Amino acid sequence: MLIAYRNQTFRKRILNPVSHNVRRTKRILLRSGKSPYDVVPVEEALHRDVFATNSGNLIFSDASHKILETPRTEVVSNGIRTDVNAASRINEEYDAFVVPLANAFRPSFEPQLKRLTRLISRLRIPVVVLGIGAQTGLSYDPARLKPMEQSVRAFVSAVLDRSASIGVRGEFTEKYLKDMGFRNVETIGCPSLFMYGKDLPVRKRAPELTSASRIAINGSHSAVQKQGLDRIVRRTHERYPHLRFIGQNLSDARQLHWQDLSDPNGKVTGMPTHPAHPMYREDKVRVYIDPVTWIDDLRDFDYSFGSRIHGNIAALLAGTPATVLCSDSRTLELCRYFEIPHRRMDDLPEDVDPARLYEEADLGALTGNHHERFERFTSFLDANGLENTFSHGDGGAAFEERLRSLDFPEGVRPWLGDDVAGLASRMGWLYGRVSELTTENTKLKRDLSRAKAGARGSVAAPATTSVYRKARRVVGGPLRRALQGGRN
Repeated sequence: MLIAYRNQTFRKRILNPVSHNVRRTKRILLRSGKSPYDVVPVEEALHRDVFATNSGNLIFSDASHKILETPRTEVVSNGIRTDVNAASRINEEYDAFVVPLANAFRPSFEPQLKRLTRLISRLRIPVVVLGIGAQTGLSYDPARLKPMEQSVRAFVSAVLDRSASIGVRGEFTEKYLKDMGFRNVETIGCPSLFMYGKDLPVRKRAPELTSASRIAINGSHSAVQKQGLDRIVRRTHERYPHLRFIGQNLSDARQLHWQDLSDPNGKVTGMPTHPAHPMYREDKVRVYIDPVTWIDDLRDFDYSFGSRIHGNIAALLAGTPATVLCSDSRTLELCRYFEIPHRRMDDLPEDVDPARLYEEADLGALTGNHHERFERFTSFLDANGLENTFSHGDGGAAFEERLRSLDFPEGVRPWLGDDVAGLASRMGWLYGRVSELTTENTKLKRDLSRAKAGARGSVAAPATTSVYRKARRVVGGPLRRALQGGRN
């Protein structure tokens, strides 16, 4: 494995940087969908998919940005792009590439993992991975990951060639990598829970939950379809009038904003983000584009629970108690590491009542041991040559002040038929997109004509066809719904 060689190579990069990287301000390229300071209108955010299909990604990338931003460090988002051909430019312009990840060791993510490996292999700067995890079942059996072991080995090897160690989410992932022979593996959890540093002031503000309590619930489509979350949502909705469901998928947001059911998730009618669900019709569903509005909204809630780990971490960051309903290793190992109140989905009673979960939730270990976990996290950053705002800056004060000066969009909410203002804004955006695509298509037609005239037999028709299809996909369904007045 040549671990000693890798560490020596890394130390040379940190202590003896090449001349073009000697700067007064260190520049870090961060893998993230967008900068925390980017205010993106809802329509544009959904069109660009700024949170890479799951808004929970922005919780840990925004936290990473805040933590790494110091008076001597500039953090730049890469827009989640993995452009292998950009390696030379990255080497020239940046001093480190920081990669916060979640459950990246899973079969469905293998193509992206391979692209990341190709990019990292071309980099001469340090590469630091924050909180990567392997995903399997609650039994921690890694058998389903065996077919992608070669891809995992290549990725971890490339990272360890460029860092002192690799940071993983929890116990399962640490053992998974160490069983492969990797030694420099550290459990650091997820950067998200360190957004506010060493303190995590979560407490129960009410002695018990009642029908008057404000409760947030979250969950995935698979939990609704296969693990009985639909029954939990239905019963909780019947008992607690002030319940709110918070979705995280891009498809959830598009269902709320456009009533777009074209994604396969559109068939899951038991999901509260579906227009046929009663919670949708009662305006009790949200999806957030920006973590700052997500966390702020949850400050007024009494409790949060569900199968989404970052949906509940958002609540904890807001100071609101939460319980995670764990359905796989990625949620279970993170809950165990941070000592977040949790229950296994396969061990829940038939009639789950959030009042009982709230009563059982013990927050003592979560908050009491947070400082120790924070010190372990910052030690990991130090060992990898990264400063953090809590030890080397203002504790994130400038970051928070800048966020508060910006006007972020509210959470995406259901588009109901009587929302005339919403119809106007949607039509305005669609008109703009049609104009942009028309201009693009005209240019492509002109380029095609020139190419045909200049080189007989050179055909660029697929590009023209592509833009027509793109136009139909982007504006077709939404435009039809807009012309129907947003009817359910």
